[in-house]
Amino acid sequence: MSSNAPDGAYERVKTVIPEIEWPLHAPYVAAINDLKKSRNAVILAHNYQTPEIYHCVADITGDSLALARQAADTDADVIVLAGVHFMAETAKLLSPDKVVLIPDIDAGCSLAESITADDIRQLRLKYPGVPVVTYVNTSAEVKAETDICCTSGNAVEVVESLGVDRVLFLPDEYLAAYVNDQTDVEIIPWQGHCEVHERFTANELDEYRKNFDDLTIIAHPECPPDVLGAADYVGSTAQMQNYVQTKRPKRVLMVTECSMSDNVAAMVPDVDFIRPCNLCPHMKRITLANIQQALETLTPRVEIDPAIATRARRAVERMLEIAGKPTTT
Repeated sequence: MSSNAPDGAYERVKTVIPEIEWPLHAPYVAAINDLKKSRNAVILAHNYQTPEIYHCVADITGDSLALARQAADTDADVIVLAGVHFMAETAKLLSPDKVVLIPDIDAGCSLAESITADDIRQLRLKYPGVPVVTYVNTSAEVKAETDICCTSGNAVEVVESLGVDRVLFLPDEYLAAYVNDQTDVEIIPWQGHCEVHERFTANELDEYRKNFDDLTIIAHPECPPDVLGAADYVGSTAQMQNYVQTKRPKRVLMVTECSMSDNVAAMVPDVDFIRPCNLCPHMKRITLANIQQALETLTPRVEIDPAIATRARRAVERMLEIAGKPTTT
């Protein structure tokens, strides 16, 4: 394994990865970037990936919406999804002829596991004729039972695009509450939660404000309503990143998965980041080592039953048609 990482790789992360740790990462970074060329592969990395992945080997980075769009547009033969399983499934839905790899097949999601396809079928019986809007943080089987998907960044736009009085909004209860506050459409929620965001509390944020002057708090809408009420700004991960990069607050606390703060901090070294570190155990199953192994072996591959894929793909494509214009993400 070569120890020579690409020129400039460490410069991109030197403010968040100690120099003494870099020799542990550099051989993997070098090997992965070589393998990408030989495999004609691209790596899509979610904002919650660690900095050595996000800044040093990823070709495309962003939130769920950005990754979904880019997965459909890439010319690569192989897509490696550095994220969780539903994201890799979404990439496969939009690029069915490409090899889609997820470095750890067990990288799941508490939200995706909170609802099943049968749950949606039962809800349709209870609420006949009511459209089903499903967060992309769900399995392909769930998407196949859905009218349209959404992300945290476009949820209100998607709901209002349907031109109806009420919708079933699944599975995140707190995102549903946030959308409900932004629209006149009646939102019928499910009671799924993100195990990272549900742990934040308003009292915790109040304590940070007491201890740090000039603190700007920005929160993800998967957080409980009292947390969002205590924040200065609420947005998707991409919108949070954009806020910090454009507003350049003196000191900021990002109420989301803590690798997100590291990744943004590497891009804005002039901003002081206060980090309440809630880790996603599923995102952290992805490592440089298993990314390298995935590229070497072209496994584990993501496959979806064609009968399910056709219906699930349409739900995602409907979302992309509505959100086809670039957004402020």
